[in-house]
Amino acid sequence: MPHKILKLSTLAILIAGASQANAAVYTVVPVDQNSTLKDQPYFDTAQSDAPLLYSSTGIQDSGTDSSCFTTDCTAEAYKVTSEANRGTEGTPIADTTPYNQNDQQITDLFQLQRYCDDNLGYGTCDTWAKNQFFGHDYADNDEWNGQGLGGLQKKQAAWVKGYHSSTQGLVDGTPSNTFASTIADYNGTQKENLGSIVENTTDSIVKGAVGTDFVYGVTSSALFKNATGKPRAFSKRGFVNINDKSVQLAPVTTSNELVSNMGQTQANDAVAMADGKLLVVGSSSYAPSFYAQDRDGKFREDTNKLPNENDILKDSSQKLDFDTFRQCATNPSDNLYANWECQFSTFANEAAFWIVDANGTKTSVVASAITAGSGNNRDGLAVIDKDNDSLSFQASAQAVALKGDDIPIAVGYSTADVRDDFYAMQATYFTPKDSSLASWTATPIPGLNIKPGDDRDFTYTMANGVNSHSVIVGDAKGNGTKPQRAFIYQVGQGNAKFFDQLASSLFFKDSNSNAAAINNNGQVVGWVDVEASNGAEARHRAFTYINGAAQGPLKTGGAWMLDDLTNDNGAANSIANSYRIVDATGINNAGVISATAFYCDGGYDNLSKLSACSLPKKEVKTVVKLVPKNTDAVIQPRAKDDEQPFKRSGGSLGILALTALGFIGFRRRK
Repeated sequence: MPHKILKLSTLAILIAGASQANAAVYTVVPVDQNSTLKDQPYFDTAQSDAPLLYSSTGIQDSGTDSSCFTTDCTAEAYKVTSEANRGTEGTPIADTTPYNQNDQQITDLFQLQRYCDDNLGYGTCDTWAKNQFFGHDYADNDEWNGQGLGGLQKKQAAWVKGYHSSTQGLVDGTPSNTFASTIADYNGTQKENLGSIVENTTDSIVKGAVGTDFVYGVTSSALFKNATGKPRAFSKRGFVNINDKSVQLAPVTTSNELVSNMGQTQANDAVAMADGKLLVVGSSSYAPSFYAQDRDGKFREDTNKLPNENDILKDSSQKLDFDTFRQCATNPSDNLYANWECQFSTFANEAAFWIVDANGTKTSVVASAITAGSGNNRDGLAVIDKDNDSLSFQASAQAVALKGDDIPIAVGYSTADVRDDFYAMQATYFTPKDSSLASWTATPIPGLNIKPGDDRDFTYTMANGVNSHSVIVGDAKGNGTKPQRAFIYQVGQGNAKFFDQLASSLFFKDSNSNAAAINNNGQVVGWVDVEASNGAEARHRAFTYINGAAQGPLKTGGAWMLDDLTNDNGAANSIANSYRIVDATGINNAGVISATAFYCDGGYDNLSKLSACSLPKKEVKTVVKLVPKNTDAVIQPRAKDDEQPFKRSGGSLGILALTALGFIGFRRRK
């Protein structure tokens, strides 16, 4: 692994010996990754020696620290949050709805392939779907033997087959335990019906760290074992870890027993307020979405949200029945954890916040909804679209910042009823009506409106990041197989602008892009395609864009590949040439970036952008931190090359192909 090869002492020697003429703008600091997943049991038929896949998720905030472009920063400063995966997730734990699809119908292999065909347009959607359903390195022509690593099928079959953890959240490479591993920390009204807890069965992701005290993210429930099966208490819950204590972020106040027990929540971002409390923003379930009322009071149901048992377990003796599924919503007191069907419950979700107060060993949590409404209505909309049984209200706060007056601004998306025709998820920012934070105003971001008709521009739009100056970044997913386009917007100033219009040399026509985060200095990070897809998954690389004042050699209005900013024109086996930066997921106000990278043991063959890592060298996906240098470094773009896209055959994909497939799934990571 890279952390065993590239020690910081070696890094310091190389930096000290480099002349200013060939100094890179950023120092690449490898982050030790020590997930315990590799030591935990897994399915007997699955591969035992497959490497874990690591991805960054965020960077610790820098508080009042100065920018590293003006003050020397140590390589050890600021924690990087990340996740480890045994294989594919099937439906990512970071998504409020799978792949940001409002209909929530991605429940089987066919629907995964349909999503890919309709939205990604790969010529290899059959392979992509099988990897997401059966797991990485599934056995071609013998998919049901359980060999694959991860996959949706294993999650769904847990009621019968059991489950082993497949995703683990990390802070500076160290596993971050959550409340979900301890039965004493479960508090639902039907807790006694769960049974006995099963070890090593939670999935988790750490989304970020604030100061020295707070870590936040999302975890699944552990698996339990009772007389009828192996239930989970819920599919996912937000959490905050405060020193040695882990706090569950329960759904906002509701009288619905299904929601209070099995409803999902997510902690997507957080900020420390002036009084030292932590403001966490995310999403919270408030009503079931598979059986609910439309605005006319008519109950509507979507049978496609419950898969067929034979799509999960070949020749299954246990059956799944929609009439029983309906009872999970209408008669939840009849033991939610006695029926396999309830495990597939889907929900309408609203944007929500929690205020977490840490005072020694005493911790209190205050939760509230951002979206306005009463009962099952939110922002004037019913749970289910009156014309589309599959569409329900969905809203989420993806990021938050404190403005100069210490009043928060949150961003994400909410539901628009497009010309009274259909529900769609639309990029939105949320502002509180007063300092109590009890009531918020949701405002759609102009220029990103969803339009009706088959030729509309976007399927959905969402905001991913915001800074203290109310500058917002996010993505707009093109309708059908049209590309995903990163945007930037200043509140109160015209319409959102797309990066392919601001920096067309980097964001070429029809390229996919993602703007993940922006700091208070106006520096944006994310990823963009570096090649045309031509019906296959396209490789991409991390970028940065300067929307504010110049940062060192990075001038206002400029956009760069981070690979160019880490290039020092050194030897092929140098540290700088041992990494290619694939995805930048976070940036703090000091300018330190969290990123996912490919690492080539021994250095890439040459200094070019898409250089090969030729055998017998080994290439892995890992996590790095990019620290700005307090120098007058000269930007030295890497040479271009014409390396061919990934190739594949059969059902088993190599690690690079799997990585590309996972990255291009249009999912949001912070």
